[in-house]
Amino acid sequence: MIDSGHWICDAEVDLDAFGFIYEITNKITNKKYIGKKQMIFKRRKKLRKGKVNRQVVTKESDWKTYTGSNNDLNTDIKIHGKESFEFKILRFCKGKWELSYYEVVEQITRKVLLSNDYYNGIVSCKLCKRKI
Repeated sequence: MIDSGHWICDAEVDLDAFGFIYEITNKITNKKYIGKKQMIFKRRKKLRKGKVNRQVVTKESDWKTYTGSNNDLNTDIKIHGKESFEFKILRFCKGKWELSYYEVVEQITRKVLLSNDYYNGIVSCKLCKRKI
């Protein structure tokens, strides 16, 4: 069984994914938050002497313990405790573009800015057409 921290998922956790779209629900107030989280980070090491290309290093992020980036949400988690929240993975994404795209799709579809039922206070994106 794969360790997914406090996250629940209807499908099996895809460890090959770049990241995922998630929904955090406050079980007391039923207020929700829609966001995205990268599961891995790719970093380029400094160019070593005698080498032409930089080495790319992949590192796992803190996704198993992540609780969102919204200040009001994290304040409520501190007040009520993690057990009062449901952390659900909605979809896995293979790349950064896909991750940003589907986060905005979920937020707009659910009308997070038009409802007080969501912690989300901003929908931000800058996407260009994906190269096919």
